[in-house]
Amino acid sequence: MAANPLDLTCSVCDRGYSRESWQWRCDCGAPLEFATNPWDVDTDVYSDIPDEPPDSWADTAAGLWSFGDLLPTPAHVSLGEGLTPLVDAPAWDAAFKLEYVSPTGSFKDRGATTTMSVAAELGSGRVVEDSSGNAGAAIATYAARAGIDADIYVPASVKPAKRRAIERAGATPVPVEGSREAVTDACVDAVESGQGWYASHAWNPAFFAGTATFAYEVCAQREWTAPDAVVLPLGHGTLFLGAYRGFRTLREAGWIDEVPRLLGAQAAGYAPIVAALHGRDVAEGDNDVADGIQISEPVRKAQILDAIDATDGDAVALPEAAVEDALDSLHRQGFYTEPTCAVAPAALEAYRDRGVLAPDADVVVPLTGSGLKS
Repeated sequence: MAANPLDLTCSVCDRGYSRESWQWRCDCGAPLEFATNPWDVDTDVYSDIPDEPPDSWADTAAGLWSFGDLLPTPAHVSLGEGLTPLVDAPAWDAAFKLEYVSPTGSFKDRGATTTMSVAAELGSGRVVEDSSGNAGAAIATYAARAGIDADIYVPASVKPAKRRAIERAGATPVPVEGSREAVTDACVDAVESGQGWYASHAWNPAFFAGTATFAYEVCAQREWTAPDAVVLPLGHGTLFLGAYRGFRTLREAGWIDEVPRLLGAQAAGYAPIVAALHGRDVAEGDNDVADGIQISEPVRKAQILDAIDATDGDAVALPEAAVEDALDSLHRQGFYTEPTCAVAPAALEAYRDRGVLAPDADVVVPLTGSGLKS
């Protein structure tokens, strides 16, 4: 039987699941992946990837679906997301990719369009998601576009602007008291009781297929060259892992020579990757400003660490004061972002101060969320 692009396999035990038996995690408890991926260039599913990058790659009407040959599903649900600007940021001696100009104001639209396209292809009538705000707003909006009902589990303390975005899209916000992990637990209970298809930005492989397009665009906008390094916010690893998979795909296809170093930015006090790399003492502190990445136990922690190891990457924990200073600098330079977004520029400065990045390193930093949502 020919492979289907929506067939799944376990990231740990290698158990397979067909498209018809789709489930949100393996029976062993580990995250699932697509059984075939675009970096597996020898497979039948992605056999049409050319040896050379296209001379003309951007279709402004298609957005990130310009890279449809590298995605697991047709564009059933889209709002023209992607093709975000890559601009010089001289004050940081870097280039910023303005992900906050996406349809719902964050990079999560990349994952939402692919995830909801898969949901539509599988015939899902209702989806559920848990989120501190941006992913929930994205899934709610794209569910509305698809005509699919959505329940979004959020912290009771979610920012009003993000809750309104969920409500106005016609989705049902389900506030949960307690920690961010308590929100996920409540959502998983709903999934396990059959209340909806899990459109998770942490568990669902379709989401990571979407965020991989960030890497495709970065290289395309640089005439098919990769930067020396990319500095990214790091919570569940939704963009971090997507970027790694995207750059890896381009390298395996022969479109770029090397995968850039991936350098993570975590919030002090919520820095499990930093703790794993450098010890708990280095990861401790307080940072309530970067609420979008307050993740103590990312479900793909092992994969994040593998990506860091494979790219000679690193992770750093940022205190609240450093993020606030970076946010002020962004706003003064015309980049109106939300607070969590500022962890990456703050981390860029920290990496340079510590000698992790050379002063002349060619660096790209995504600005992930709009200040209009703060």
